[in-house]
Amino acid sequence: MRLFLFNFLFIVIGSFGTIFSLNACATVKFDSTTLQAKYPIIPSPQEISYGETELYFETITIQNTVFEPEANQLIAFFKENGIEVSNDGLKINFIKQNISKNNSEEAYKIQINSEITITANTGKGAFYAIQTLKQIFRKNNNKGEFPSLNITDWPAFKIRGFMHDTGRNFQSVAQLKEQIEVLSNYKYNIFHWHLTDDPAWRLESKLYPQLQNESATTRQKGKFYTQEDFKEIVAFCKERHITVIPEFDIPGHSRAFRTALGFKSMRDVKALPVLLDLFRELMSLTTPEDMPYIHIGTDEVRNKEEYVSEDFILEIMNLIKSNNRELIVWKEGIEIAEDSTSINQLWAQHSPRKEHRFIDSRANYINHLDPFAGMSRLFFQQPCRQPQGDKIALGGILCAWPDNNTAHESDILKQNPIYPSMVFYSDAIWKGRKKNYKEYWAKLPKQHTKEFNDFKLFEEKVITHRDLFFEGKEFPYAAQTNITWKIIGPFDHKGDFKTPFEVENNIKNSYKVEGKTFTWNDLIVGGTIHLKHFFGFPSYTDKNSGTYYAYSEIYSPNNRVQDFWIGFQGWSRSGGRRVGPFPNIGQWHTTNPKIWVNKQEIEPPVWKQPNLATKTDEIPFVDEDYFYRSPTKIHLKKGWNTVLLKIPHGRSSWKWMFTCIPININESGIKEVKDLKFRTN
Repeated sequence: MRLFLFNFLFIVIGSFGTIFSLNACATVKFDSTTLQAKYPIIPSPQEISYGETELYFETITIQNTVFEPEANQLIAFFKENGIEVSNDGLKINFIKQNISKNNSEEAYKIQINSEITITANTGKGAFYAIQTLKQIFRKNNNKGEFPSLNITDWPAFKIRGFMHDTGRNFQSVAQLKEQIEVLSNYKYNIFHWHLTDDPAWRLESKLYPQLQNESATTRQKGKFYTQEDFKEIVAFCKERHITVIPEFDIPGHSRAFRTALGFKSMRDVKALPVLLDLFRELMSLTTPEDMPYIHIGTDEVRNKEEYVSEDFILEIMNLIKSNNRELIVWKEGIEIAEDSTSINQLWAQHSPRKEHRFIDSRANYINHLDPFAGMSRLFFQQPCRQPQGDKIALGGILCAWPDNNTAHESDILKQNPIYPSMVFYSDAIWKGRKKNYKEYWAKLPKQHTKEFNDFKLFEEKVITHRDLFFEGKEFPYAAQTNITWKIIGPFDHKGDFKTPFEVENNIKNSYKVEGKTFTWNDLIVGGTIHLKHFFGFPSYTDKNSGTYYAYSEIYSPNNRVQDFWIGFQGWSRSGGRRVGPFPNIGQWHTTNPKIWVNKQEIEPPVWKQPNLATKTDEIPFVDEDYFYRSPTKIHLKKGWNTVLLKIPHGRSSWKWMFTCIPININESGIKEVKDLKFRTN
């Protein structure tokens, strides 16, 4: 039963026993699970209870302006959505009050009944409350809608960040702002800006303008950020309570620096004074309050022209600390014995130095992530390998390193699952994780387990957000928890990837090959399956070669030509075309995988750049991965259709995996195909 209540300047006691103060609004009765599904919040609040009513309103009124900048941002949001301010509108109260939780300066409370009350101790907390309100606001004709609820929320970690490498590939201020806006919507508070690398020094220097010379830049010549651009990004971030961490990566990754200044080696006696000048110039652009961290890199010093003495690094460190800035270095990176205060940013599987504060960027580089399998890792990975932050474990930064040259700046968003990664990781870094599920970094849990249900519920929230907030943006993710497979193998192909096995002709429960019996591993779930993960995360086999088969059946209610994303290799957008040479025309991959639908072989794409060598860093990707090339069109008959994939592996191949998922694509983005059903029996 629904109960509609309208304002006639009196209080109504509904038949459900709830008292509503109606103040120019209307309310409708629902059950709380319906409201929870309709109004999902990401990242998940620490404490939340949905009520049983929806609140409808036409205008709003702010009761006080204790957090004036944030209140003005909320007013601007409502005006953008056609909701004006009036004296008799929905009351929104701001209350300044301490919330005794971890990271209390970012904590907030929201209560929505007949009015809205936002409680916070600082503008940061009020801002995050507003981001939550923006997620649960709906517009229906001329009326706004909110669910009734109570939230008490705070972040598990102090540092929640995202990094872009613009040294290798430039991105415009506009494209960066679009992403920073998304970061703010999901309660990130750090933008780590990697400004320099071998191809270019991207921040304007008025002391050494030759750093921007085209002769010193090997990619996107003439593309750099003026000092005014830099200040604009810092100010844009500040309005959203995001701190910019600028990084000059030295002494490694310094080819552009050395070329511009004419240094054959970083040991040139003039190199250190120039760098000290550049760090002073950087710090002069804004205050320690607005830019409290400076990152100096120090990672991957592997070439003799990059070697420097410890005193070289220590002098830079001392300069930064003397200017009231916190110092950040990569770990693994140069370690200075006298350095006892730097913050270590961890990458790969490196551990922090004893007693040093650290930021976790391990195993979460987006340029290595598959849009499906990678989201499982971001969801189940525990930041800092502990439930919440402390004085040593500060938090995490999600990183995008598109090392290869890109043809267009938009390709960074098309060829890397930037936005899905932001959304999935935001939950882990804000909400925290009670346990680190490394067993699910490369595969989804088995169906019907608690962990699987947790992922499925969050996936449903992500899909709602994708459709509401990412229309027209690159968001290569569709629901995958309904995609089921059974797999069998690995059969020994003895080095010949083309070797056929009986599975190709006859699907049965088991097979006997050379005295060994093989049976199906049933109910494997996901759009992408890593049979063996390239970084060694737990998966389905520990073998180094062989042939797997994957099988499923798809029910279609009609005859149709359906778009599918199909792939047998995830090409990391990092360090060249990983995994050996690119396939030739007529191959899905150099390991000769195949796919049959209803026993008809599906031909691979006609590649635009066939047979490229591994080390082709300067040739941009165009159609290598399934999610940024045209989908494969497959004829499905009415009723049940059989799908069989052959996935050989061995020799120089790095990734043992496959992707097969039906999708719908239109101007607004990617959608799942809801009327198709999978089964494996």
